[in-house]
Amino acid sequence: MYIINNKKIFILISVALVALALTFIFVFGLKLSIDFKGGALAEINYPDGRPEISLIQDKVNSLGLGNVLVQPTGENGYLVKTKDLTEPERVKLFDSFSIDGEYGVDEKSFTSIGPSVGKELRRKALISMILVILAIIIFIAFVFRSVSRPVSSWKYGVIAILALIHDVAIPTGLFAILGKYAGAEVDTLFVVGLLTIMGLSVNDTIVVFDRIRENLKAHTSGSFAETVGKSIKQTFTRSINTSLTVILALLVLYFFGPASTKYFALTLTAGMFFGTYSSIFLASPLLVLTENIQRKKHK
Repeated sequence: MYIINNKKIFILISVALVALALTFIFVFGLKLSIDFKGGALAEINYPDGRPEISLIQDKVNSLGLGNVLVQPTGENGYLVKTKDLTEPERVKLFDSFSIDGEYGVDEKSFTSIGPSVGKELRRKALISMILVILAIIIFIAFVFRSVSRPVSSWKYGVIAILALIHDVAIPTGLFAILGKYAGAEVDTLFVVGLLTIMGLSVNDTIVVFDRIRENLKAHTSGSFAETVGKSIKQTFTRSINTSLTVILALLVLYFFGPASTKYFALTLTAGMFFGTYSSIFLASPLLVLTENIQRKKHK
């Protein structure tokens, strides 16, 4: 019952974290990748060893192609991101990678996304998130339809969405900081990460809610708050162990996986951590707080 007795403290912690994350998002903004704003991405490899990044950066900057970002990848490669290029500009860019013929270079891939395509991807990403949220509300309301007392079934869905906003906002705020100070970009992998977080977060929350439902059906003695506290205690170990297992796997991916998936792994790690926190320390206390408010209104 420790969590329920101190529910206001845990709820305030969550509110503070979300407020902080939203502040970072609005102040720093999100650095969009070419997936969403359009542009070109070239991956190059130097079989005999790559030159210093400063040489590449200086060379491509001299071409007059606007802002060009060069990032190392693997042992002998670079990722080069720039605006959408015409074919002559692309040829000129690739020729510059050899540093006046001093280095042998291979073009592994070249991707070009126009501004209209990037805008369409942004629209589809937003629609997919809205559809996921609506589906979650409908699903939870249906699953918990038999539980109408003391908290209505649709309120379970609303509380799950509040926990979901908490779990998505905090990693997004983290990405705003990383974008500002480490150059992290929001790409399609980030959106996939957020959608995955939504699924994992709701799963954690439903595990606890389902145990509350079963205990209510069993007509266990005690108040609603005591039933929720008992349900948290029954599911606590399972939730922590499941999340730790996934987080450990994600940390391995972050530290030992390819550079292209590092921020994806970091997004999921943050989402798993705060998703587990919200299912135990936010969603369930909100249920009890909702029941308390309803009870006071009917007095």
